[in-house]
Amino acid sequence: MEKSDGEIIKDYLNGDNDALKMLIGRYLKHIYNFVFQYVMSRPDAEDIAQETFIKAWKNLEKFDTKKSFKIWLFIIAKNTAVDFLRRKKTIPFSEFENEKEENTLLAVLADENPIPDEVLRRADIGKEVNEAVKKINPIYRTVLYLHYYDGFNLREVAEIMGESADTVKSRHRRALILLKEMLEKVE
Repeated sequence: MEKSDGEIIKDYLNGDNDALKMLIGRYLKHIYNFVFQYVMSRPDAEDIAQETFIKAWKNLEKFDTKKSFKIWLFIIAKNTAVDFLRRKKTIPFSEFENEKEENTLLAVLADENPIPDEVLRRADIGKEVNEAVKKINPIYRTVLYLHYYDGFNLREVAEIMGESADTVKSRHRRALILLKEMLEKVE
């Protein structure tokens, strides 16, 4: 039977250095893929993932084992990626949002023609879906990535992102609408 994250953490804190390797191995790929969605650069994603695990390691004694380690780690990764983007002084698409969280840039670029839900499910457009996801606002892309690729429910996504559940649900809905619009152009 596979050990829980809490058990592995306790093993590490009791002197088992291999336990830390096991924990990192369990989440390294997920964290790397998650931060890549923010920075869209392999070298930067590698650095941020490494920094995430260093921060987690330094604060492991403070971690409350009654809570989800996975969510805690993703929160650290998100904050590390956001800090990186601030230092880099890039302008994320979210900067184009007004107070109603409407993205004026996307509104100008988006095509208003709807597309059926079944198009998203067809396996033969997987590549187009991935390309479209890369082009949407990073805040929407992050919601989709956490929900569909990492399997978090929308409440957990909200916790990781430090947003309300309603905000995350709204961003999820908007992201799907944007993807439908973009994919319609591909067909």
